[in-house]
Amino acid sequence: MSDNRKIMVVGGGISGLTVAVEAAEAGAEVVIVERNPYLGGRVALLNQYFPKLCPPACGLEINFRRIKQNPSISFHTLAEVESITGGPGNYEVTVNLHPRYVNDNCTGCGECAKACTSEIPNPFNYEMDKIKAAYLPYPMAYPFKYVLDPSIIGTDEARQCADACAYAAIDLDMQPVKLKYKVGAVVWATGWDPYDAEKVDYLGLGKYPNVLSSVMFERLAAAGGPTNGKIVRPSDGKPVTTVAFVQCAGSRDENHLAYCSGICCLASLKQATYVREHNPESKAFIYYIDVRAMGKYEDFYTKVDQDENITLIKSKIARITEDRETGGLLIEGEDIINGGHVKQVVDIAVLAVGMVPGTAKVKPELPMEYDDFGFVVSSGESGIIPAGCVKAPMEVAASIQDATAAALKAIQSAMGR
Repeated sequence: MSDNRKIMVVGGGISGLTVAVEAAEAGAEVVIVERNPYLGGRVALLNQYFPKLCPPACGLEINFRRIKQNPSISFHTLAEVESITGGPGNYEVTVNLHPRYVNDNCTGCGECAKACTSEIPNPFNYEMDKIKAAYLPYPMAYPFKYVLDPSIIGTDEARQCADACAYAAIDLDMQPVKLKYKVGAVVWATGWDPYDAEKVDYLGLGKYPNVLSSVMFERLAAAGGPTNGKIVRPSDGKPVTTVAFVQCAGSRDENHLAYCSGICCLASLKQATYVREHNPESKAFIYYIDVRAMGKYEDFYTKVDQDENITLIKSKIARITEDRETGGLLIEGEDIINGGHVKQVVDIAVLAVGMVPGTAKVKPELPMEYDDFGFVVSSGESGIIPAGCVKAPMEVAASIQDATAAALKAIQSAMGR
């Protein structure tokens, strides 16, 4: 196959993986570029999907297997696109590879981590715990290879890690590498970031340890999370019996995110089930502006709403402060349906944060048009094709559908049809 018929996929999350496997299995040659040291994106960080409440591991494992078994797919992790020049059917892409300091000899034995004493904040768990500076990103990481954090390179500790490896997998002299690819189409699938709810200062994230964002709580409830799946108060480790889920933490607010991400309500409904399963006596309070659970998800909303220990309250929360008597949090707001005020003490509060496109902070200098929030609204007739959450907030199933369509467009562009 000629180089100009290759497809480059920028982003190795669920959208990028879907584009890659669908395009390759239709006969295209694909290369994936991912900035993290592993493939899987935000989906890899989930505890469960809604509405079936099954773990994401099965879906990811199937895609990883499809990639592993298909010689038409290659990938680079710890990689970023530096530049793209050319036009449809004939692009030149420059990719920068950052050193992993671990080569393909790695068997995942973990001896380097045993020899390492330094710790770093764990990015996979949103820095709620720490990991060794020689680490496997997460137990199901693909590629299943360790990483050495740059902070220990050049130290005796790094040398100890290398000496502990029986497979010569540690390469302390590894340097950045620049690669150039000629491809016929580029799919931009760089995903999304959670909105920084610390900017919503009256909700207390970053100020009170028992206030968590929804993405942090997702990791707290996960078996591979900072507490091995135990839902406890970060401040003192006590079991959680009451949780407030605060919707639209910055969303639908002209001072923050003026739009609705559409999936935050479903995420909180899902997370309320985590609380109930963890402790049958627990109670969850969901404070919402409107509940967005349309179409096939309405049954899921109804099922959760029928749990007598889950209370949905139409309210805009005005303030979260620490309750000194209990060590928990005081939630205050307006009860819109019943009138009066909300005043509830809970163990922890979970802020439902919106989805910010990966193209919001830095807009690639590519032939793509953006809306006021950084979402890609058009790429015209070019062979640069947006996919997934860079286009709009989407849940996993919608992202997969959109990515499948992007794969077809990429094939058409690369093949000149």
